[in-house]
Amino acid sequence: MRYALISDIHANLPGLDAVLEEVQRQDDADAIYHLGDLVGYAPWPNEVVQRLRDYRIQGISGNYDSTVATDYKHCGCRYEDPRQEQLSHVSYAWTRANVFADTKAFLGQLPFRLDLRPLGAHVAGPTVILVHATPINNVTYWTEDRSDDFCAKMAKAAGAHAGDVIAFGHTHKPWTRVVGGVHFVNTGSVGRPKDGDWRAGYVRLDVDETGGARVEFRRVEYDVERAAKAIVASTLPDDFANYLRTGGDVAAIRDPSLRSG
Repeated sequence: MRYALISDIHANLPGLDAVLEEVQRQDDADAIYHLGDLVGYAPWPNEVVQRLRDYRIQGISGNYDSTVATDYKHCGCRYEDPRQEQLSHVSYAWTRANVFADTKAFLGQLPFRLDLRPLGAHVAGPTVILVHATPINNVTYWTEDRSDDFCAKMAKAAGAHAGDVIAFGHTHKPWTRVVGGVHFVNTGSVGRPKDGDWRAGYVRLDVDETGGARVEFRRVEYDVERAAKAIVASTLPDDFANYLRTGGDVAAIRDPSLRSG
């Protein structure tokens, strides 16, 4: 079974469309799933949700989705510096003010977790566990520098066994590792990468009957200037446009001479 896993779209419609177009063009995915954080930071929250509904793409709730849906006091995010944190509150307020009622209802109905059984639920075989941040909560940042012990703890909390896959996002930085036979995959971000690469990111995951898993990280060029200009034309902070252009390189956002391209 081959899956395309997309996460952290964050209202970036051009980025999402580019990824969906590539998946369709490649015609090599049996199913597409999203791993949450559909809204925030860019001006297309309603359009992104509608696109996923049009494509009938199932998925789970990210912290941004559940907090917007419940009108929580903040989005449960972590930031690189005080300036980014200040801007995050502007984004959260803007998103809450601009989501349609049906968008908000859709976000509120997303589940915390999805378990996929590639071989079917009637036989023993690997499980692909989809969560946004960790199997415990949607706010802990599961970064690549976390220890093997931490990964093993998360596998135990998820009920994962050797041959299973736990896929997640939230940090916007892709990575993968195998600990105790469990495959851990951070899918990166479609709409707001933080690894210095502005291209939209997603994962192609192949799972076979032996419990083998093959992870391929893919990056897709998209019309980042369209996204940036739409942010500038909105009442969202202009900083978010430069964030997209630089792939989350905060130093380059502050100093244009450091930007590549």
